[in-house]
Amino acid sequence: MLKPLVAGISIASAVGLHIGTTTALPVETLRAVASMPAHLAGTFTDLAACHTTPDGDYLVFDRRAHSVYRVPPKGPVRQIIQIGVEPGRILLPLAFDSAPDGTFVIADAPQGTERVQIFFYLGGTVGGFTLPTRTVPQVALGDLVLSGVGSLDYTGKTVLVSHPSSGALVTEYALDGKVLRTFGELRRTGHEQDRELHLALNAGMALALRDGSGFYFVFLSGTPAFRKYDAAGKLLFDRHIEGPELDGHIQSLPSQWPRRKTSIGEFPIVPPSVRTAAIDPDGNLWLSLVSPQTYVYDGGGDKRRTIQFQAAGTVAPSSLYFTKDRRLLVSPGCYVFDPGGHSDAR
Repeated sequence: MLKPLVAGISIASAVGLHIGTTTALPVETLRAVASMPAHLAGTFTDLAACHTTPDGDYLVFDRRAHSVYRVPPKGPVRQIIQIGVEPGRILLPLAFDSAPDGTFVIADAPQGTERVQIFFYLGGTVGGFTLPTRTVPQVALGDLVLSGVGSLDYTGKTVLVSHPSSGALVTEYALDGKVLRTFGELRRTGHEQDRELHLALNAGMALALRDGSGFYFVFLSGTPAFRKYDAAGKLLFDRHIEGPELDGHIQSLPSQWPRRKTSIGEFPIVPPSVRTAAIDPDGNLWLSLVSPQTYVYDGGGDKRRTIQFQAAGTVAPSSLYFTKDRRLLVSPGCYVFDPGGHSDAR
């Protein structure tokens, strides 16, 4: 049974964050302007991410099928990466990202060994490397458990990975697997004596700004928060993510976390506070919460919008992807939105 926090001690105090006054913003409803045809989207078992290729096709990552597909707007669906342990195939995929030049990366974990492979959207492997870590379960969202490299960001030249076990929030790899640098001090969690829990509460998403001016780091679990760093990896600011949509979730965070037995030991499995995040072409940070809302923060760390996506019902994003023509693709479903377009506010 989950125990509440000790009376008089807030979670924010435990992690050393400053909380300002919450200003509630009206919730905007963004409605899909297009989508992948239903008969094509329905062929996937777990449409975890939907990006685009340089020639305008969809690039679909199906996590449960251990596959990647290239899909022209009217079809047919073409599988370009298949399941397998050998190089050029994927098994137990953990994370996916793509670059504007048509290359994309996938982190997977055959036999518990983490690796990153780089592919070209027309087919073929560009390269890859093995990581010096083994998968450890960290963040659980329903029946999906993010282990090890639960997220990565691919700049086209380097790969950013969340590896708190290294002692830093962000590890940046060259495409040959060489560690270029680490940066970002782990946050205080109040659970430093429990190494696995402390690391799980420091797992997150590293995101590079397109203009090369810096990075965001979004904590996936525990107290909702994000940080911004400059291009050299120096901390610019630390922000607490707050709003009425998160109040119930924050109040329900436990002081003692349940543990789950796995084949490699017993680990705490913590639920996420943030499902996914992305940076738009103007440098704004979009954060999709565990509730079906998305907060948008400007480059100075101020919240500007609260958004709910509507397509065939309310969409709780598993992936956000901004195209070169400034559209927003939201998974699951591969729905297309105009992020700056007309919305219904309430």
